[in-house]
Amino acid sequence: MNSREMLELVDVLAREKNVEKDIVFGVLEIALASAVKRARFPGEDADILVRVNRATGEFTAVRRWLVVPDEEGLQEPDRQEMFSDIHDEFPDLQPGDYIERPIENVDIDSAGRRFAQDAKQVILQRLRDAEREQILSEFLAKNQSIVNGLIKRMDKGDAIVEIERLEARLPRNQMIPRENMRTGDRVRAYVDHVGETPKGKTVFLSRTSPEFLKKLFELEVPEIEEGIIEIKAAARDPGARAKIAVTSHDQRVDPIGTCIGMRGSRVNAVTAELSGERIDIVVWNADPAQFVVGALEPAKVRSIVMLEDTHTMEVVVDEDNLAVAIGRGGQNVRLASELTGWQINILTQTEASEKREAEVSRIREDFMKNLDIDEAAANVLISEGFSSVEEIAYVPEKELFSIEAFDQETIEELRARARNKLLADAITREENLRKADPEMLKLEGMTNDLASKLVSRGVRTLDDLADLATEELVEMTGLDEEAAKNLIVGARAHWFGEGEAQEAEAKKTE
Repeated sequence: MNSREMLELVDVLAREKNVEKDIVFGVLEIALASAVKRARFPGEDADILVRVNRATGEFTAVRRWLVVPDEEGLQEPDRQEMFSDIHDEFPDLQPGDYIERPIENVDIDSAGRRFAQDAKQVILQRLRDAEREQILSEFLAKNQSIVNGLIKRMDKGDAIVEIERLEARLPRNQMIPRENMRTGDRVRAYVDHVGETPKGKTVFLSRTSPEFLKKLFELEVPEIEEGIIEIKAAARDPGARAKIAVTSHDQRVDPIGTCIGMRGSRVNAVTAELSGERIDIVVWNADPAQFVVGALEPAKVRSIVMLEDTHTMEVVVDEDNLAVAIGRGGQNVRLASELTGWQINILTQTEASEKREAEVSRIREDFMKNLDIDEAAANVLISEGFSSVEEIAYVPEKELFSIEAFDQETIEELRARARNKLLADAITREENLRKADPEMLKLEGMTNDLASKLVSRGVRTLDDLADLATEELVEMTGLDEEAAKNLIVGARAHWFGEGEAQEAEAKKTE
């Protein structure tokens, strides 16, 4: 390959691959450097740099060495020289500069056919990479959310989808269950993300993402694209059931009816695309409790209690509504939880009554013990809506004075006892924290109140905590099982790796 042929090759490749000539020249220089390295420096990790004259096609090659500080030493002997070794010969160079030595008499033709073949192979591979990156950039510039493509082939269960010039990947776990995809089928999917693969950056598609559901409704319902109706949230059990929450920014427009369409035409079109996935459309509400009630439809809710501390909703339904509220395999309540962002616990009236009685009993005992009052006085406080000693100590006085069953002297005494109890607890907590191992206090999930409770039960160090079984910690602190397990695993991490700590806890639990 002479200089003229090299220039012709650059022209041809630039036209065929639809890339700039500068890109082809850059790839050509990398390819020639690789070929020179193989031919002249076999077995060495030489740093070769080739420069091609854009006008004549002639090229020169040099070998480079990076100048490194003496204190760093040579990390790559084939590519580096220490500053002290080269300073006399190259007094102007500093660490970070390069020494370049020409490689003379580089002639592609004389180097043989293998040399030319290697160079051409590298050029074509680099150009394919450059072409792929350019196609990806052009695709991303269009900012498409939903694409239509042809399944070109199947690869380890994933579908390789051809979208114009781009090849995207639809993973098996992003296909709707029981979907049977074959080569040659047309498919519509959501552009989920761009990820790295051994072949470079690849567009990954999804048919199970809640975003796919939202975008399908945008295509079918013009009012959504116009901004009259907004989809606030979506949750899916792909291929089976889904829920979307919608709201209207125009009081004259019914959001549910608009999304359903005439005789169900709009929602049915989305259902057909999702392999028969049944879709519940509910009205979004700024009030979390009302939103949860709507999300649980078609179940009828009798009452609801919002527990903000744990971000939980306790929903009470009639016995004959229990199965509908929970759904097959817990599907309805699970989707409602995902849609609203609240943990939803479904209770029957009997279960709710039993839970309420247990809670009242706990509060009553707390009042009787910590305020030194009898059962009747504790019941009065509960009936007035008080549920903790903190409330007695710090609510505005007028709320306490409104309790008709108590006179002013009694109220002042109750308030003083409540504050003394909290002060005593605070002092005890501070004393316990001083006794606790600082490393135990750093554990993820550990709080000052929890640490104080542990110290009061004799658990002061990481080793003390690590020796406990999950059931012991739950009984000792009232933590849920998952939180207790995580704390113990964290405490055991200094014995052995975290993964081994998890295995040890699993064996101990068994």
